[in-house]
Amino acid sequence: MSWEKVWVVDVEGNGATPPEIIEIALLELIDLEPTGRAFHWLIKPNESISAAVTRIHGLTDADVADAPTIDDVAEDILTWTDGGVIVGHNVRVELEVISRSIPEWQPSAAIDTLKLARSLRPGLESYGLEKLGSALGLTAEAERQTGLRHHSAEFDVVLTGLLFSSLLRPLGIDSRTARARDADIFFSAQESFL
Repeated sequence: MSWEKVWVVDVEGNGATPPEIIEIALLELIDLEPTGRAFHWLIKPNESISAAVTRIHGLTDADVADAPTIDDVAEDILTWTDGGVIVGHNVRVELEVISRSIPEWQPSAAIDTLKLARSLRPGLESYGLEKLGSALGLTAEAERQTGLRHHSAEFDVVLTGLLFSSLLRPLGIDSRTARARDADIFFSAQESFL
């Protein structure tokens, strides 16, 4: 697997069933380092943002009233990430939500930092992104880089990138590749059928 160049992805939803994207952020890493290429969009959904979800991420219908729709930014998302390796914390959520919104989107691999953290840092009290960021001393750096807090796609994508890098950086290249492959939910799904 060629995972040296990856796109870290995070989405926030509107609380509908199924959820619609209201915020999406992308961050490019090459050899575990940010390249400076990052993208962020607020997205106008078809359905209103639920009050319960607003309490989590703070986004309201007013925040996205003049935002583009997912169709307006789909080509950009495809240009940067389609066919490449994506990374996310509990990446299955990003895969499901983005694939439902952009059916032609086809990453080649989807590395789950939740799975990676459980494998490389066993015995932690919690593997939620917020708790991992605190436990591994990454939250302050994500806050410094973004000026934001948890449950903003911009903040969470930076924190996930820091987590991904901090988990793999201490390993040799062969071990990095093996661990990334093991945390790839596409690869793991293929193995279960063999």
